[in-house]
Amino acid sequence: FYSTGIRLSELCGVNLEDLDLLSDQVKVRGKGRKERIVPVGSRAVLALRRYLNSREPVVARPHSDRRAVFVSRTGKRLAPRGVQRIVHALLAGIGGDGLRVHSLRHTFATHMLDAGADLRAVQELLGHASLSTTQIYTHTSVERLKKVYNQAHPRA
Repeated sequence: FYSTGIRLSELCGVNLEDLDLLSDQVKVRGKGRKERIVPVGSRAVLALRRYLNSREPVVARPHSDRRAVFVSRTGKRLAPRGVQRIVHALLAGIGGDGLRVHSLRHTFATHMLDAGADLRAVQELLGHASLSTTQIYTHTSVERLKKVYNQAHPRA
């Protein structure tokens, strides 16, 4: 989620044919079945390649969902609740007990904006139909701008 900013439902819906690991991107189907291409960071691509190798014996079993990228131990497509449990356990393991899956999407957007990404580009990456939805994530960025302003402006 942090690498791409995609929604939980979008992650669960990713199929093998949606991955383009040579170009470091994934096709996702968002709300309203709208498709978009999202870049995937190099660290996430490496982790994804390792995961895909480890999932092979699982999807080789009969009745497995071979198209789904993310599968359970039984080879079925992971449901959102299953992903939430996995992510929650991982976050708790690093001291992020109060964090949720959506916190990673929110952090993705905030970090992109803090680093100077264009608001419309972040809107596209997140799959928001309305720019006003993306603007929800700018609150932290505005605070950061105030801090930079106060530190750098001679008359602040």
